[in-house]
Amino acid sequence: MGANASTLPVERNGPRPKLEDIPESCIALVLSYLDPPEIAKLARLSRAFRAASSADFIWVPKLPSTYPYILSKLSDQGGVGDEGKKDVYGRLCRSSPFDGGTKEVWIDKRTGGVCLEISSKALTITGIDDRRYWNHIPTDESRNHGELPLNVPVSLFKEK
Repeated sequence: MGANASTLPVERNGPRPKLEDIPESCIALVLSYLDPPEIAKLARLSRAFRAASSADFIWVPKLPSTYPYILSKLSDQGGVGDEGKKDVYGRLCRSSPFDGGTKEVWIDKRTGGVCLEISSKALTITGIDDRRYWNHIPTDESRNHGELPLNVPVSLFKEK
């Protein structure tokens, strides 16, 4: 297209081509090569980009391969139903608690990597049930219900 399109005669009095004249599938194909934050910026730019950014084929490669499993863990929090892949991606980018609020999962917007935060309440110490090693101490500095575990060797942690 390049040089040939730029040399086409343009009627001086006729309508000028607009961004909306480009087929949505072409815009979507270009968007598929961008990172999600860049797609979001372009979607705010015009209606043509916003419509094209909803195409599922753009978002499927940006989702982690384990996203169906992650959604199944979060399914008790509301419908997963007929969401498009863009909506699924947006939902997974927000931190979502599960397993009684003892764990949170989200995906990194840039890399698509899965992030998991595990509360100390979701951990046990293998082979030792001794309060000397595991003690929840109340504090205002903790994000997890005001308690921090202290004096625990990491090698002894096991997820419940």
